[in-house]
Amino acid sequence: MTTVTTSPATPQPCKHATHAAVLRLCSTPLPRWRSYGALQVITTKATAARSRVRAAATGGRVEARDAGVSAEEGDVVRRLQNGPDVRGVALEGEKGRAVDLTPLAVETIAESFGEWLRDQELLGAPDDGKELRVSVGRDPRLSGPRLSAALFAGLARAGCSVFDMGLATTPACFMSTVLPRFSYEASIMMTASHLPYTRNGLKFFTKRGGLTSTDVEQICDRAARKYNARKLGLGGLGITPVVMRVDLMSAYAAHLRDIIKRRVAHPSHPDTPLSGFKIVVNAGNGCGGFFTWDVLERLGADTTGSLHLDPDGSFPNHMPNPEDATAMALTRRAVLEQGADLGVVFDTDVDRSGVVDASGNAVNGDRLIALMSAVVLDEHPGTTVVTDARASEGLTRFIESRGGRHCLYRVGYRNVIDKGVQLNDEGVETHLMMETTGHGALKENYFLDDGAYMVVKIIIEMVRMKLAGLEGGVGSLIMDLEEPVESELLRMNIMGEPKYAKQRGVQAVETFKEYIQEEKLSGWMLDDCGDCSVGEGCLVDTNDQPIDIDAYMYRAKLYDGDKRPLGMVHIRQSVHNPNIALNMQSYVSGGCKSMARDLLDRFLLASGVNEFIDISEVEKFVK
Repeated sequence: MTTVTTSPATPQPCKHATHAAVLRLCSTPLPRWRSYGALQVITTKATAARSRVRAAATGGRVEARDAGVSAEEGDVVRRLQNGPDVRGVALEGEKGRAVDLTPLAVETIAESFGEWLRDQELLGAPDDGKELRVSVGRDPRLSGPRLSAALFAGLARAGCSVFDMGLATTPACFMSTVLPRFSYEASIMMTASHLPYTRNGLKFFTKRGGLTSTDVEQICDRAARKYNARKLGLGGLGITPVVMRVDLMSAYAAHLRDIIKRRVAHPSHPDTPLSGFKIVVNAGNGCGGFFTWDVLERLGADTTGSLHLDPDGSFPNHMPNPEDATAMALTRRAVLEQGADLGVVFDTDVDRSGVVDASGNAVNGDRLIALMSAVVLDEHPGTTVVTDARASEGLTRFIESRGGRHCLYRVGYRNVIDKGVQLNDEGVETHLMMETTGHGALKENYFLDDGAYMVVKIIIEMVRMKLAGLEGGVGSLIMDLEEPVESELLRMNIMGEPKYAKQRGVQAVETFKEYIQEEKLSGWMLDDCGDCSVGEGCLVDTNDQPIDIDAYMYRAKLYDGDKRPLGMVHIRQSVHNPNIALNMQSYVSGGCKSMARDLLDRFLLASGVNEFIDISEVEKFVK
């Protein structure tokens, strides 16, 4: 790796370094997505940063005992935990939501992550003096530069050497821990995925993959104590971080190109295997534009008609989200107007994707899982496919008709991936793990949810089909997928103070389970969700090492008097917002409204959960 070494005094302070600690950065900005050149680095080993300030007797765990700071202030940081991620409001503008992801919160979380890494003994014994290198990427959100300064400061306080990737994708952050010339010990991505521009958040990686909810809970708990201490003015001596700027995205794009070239092995033009193909990309002004010019175009594809490629943290056209109706409608129209072979929709940080086939059909949700299942089962006959429990029975039949096994599990991309890892560890071959939202991970790709890699797999299959003379494109692979007659998603907000939202959400969801078990909802039955050691509505693991529960949820089916299934519901706490999601699928016309009315009368009102759950959306739907 080529480096240019400069002394810490040479770089100029970054204009975004408004936090207490000054961020020293190269005065030359990172290259625009299109203008990747040679690797540009300012090197330093940040050994001075290891003089991080800690309370020696407590390892930084300073408790707030002063009357001026209540323990509840630390709870602000704890509530930022969002399953395996951290998410919060970073900019003013949301009605009823105050800014809680502040620079101080980010700094204490980053510092706690660095200390947590040391505790994991990734480099050997804790505090053995070895360099702990952490890369940092971000999406284009407007709050990113300011919060990045705090992030760098926190990592430096923990003694980490910091490598700034600038605008990056979440999968690229993980790949920075494994790609040659980089191989950092850990990485953080600053993003809030598909959430509004006012939000932001953090995703954490080590070489082992993404952190679990339990890991992040430990980090946020440590950060909450630091947060209180800083409020008291304790342990707040600043460290000036020296940050090394690196171009990881070029290496990541080259990695994806090499996979396509190698696996297609085009007989006549191996270096441009996408020549003759038209592919439209909708990046939604997120981080996905690189895939157009640094992957597709360099492999010969025509990307005319691609949409919203330039990063813009205000997301002026639509939210970058493969589930967004506007995003998908615009992409479908562009595919048809351009006569494209494929359309691609990325979310903000490119860990999710959806596609549009040559006929203009949206391929997301169950359809995307079915498409990926068809590809993977052709490569690995008999493999198990893990999905979240919102997936339809038609998808189960589709997978089983191709010789696969379908394991339904808890909602949450980390839950689905961790279940796949667990099954493989137990000797159950599991090559594909996908959430209906578009998160998808493959065993062959480090169990990483990578929206770009998913599209790479689909593109490879598309080219192979054409080389084999097969008609219909990738859309033909899912022609026999049976879909529900009706599908609906309703949300019920949890009322009251945010600090009580989680326990009230658990109470409501658990009451639903109890009503079924106590036969207060005749006709309803909890689903056992297959034979992957999962029972009680897809929530409970019955194996020896169950995965921790980060949110409560159950899947149940409704049967008529003749024991015929009429539909199913999936009720769950949202890990993103203080609400409860109710997903419904009906096998008969009008079934969703009938199920909602039954749940309204015999559960929501009868149980009294409507006293703290806003059921107005359900009431409006059944009218």
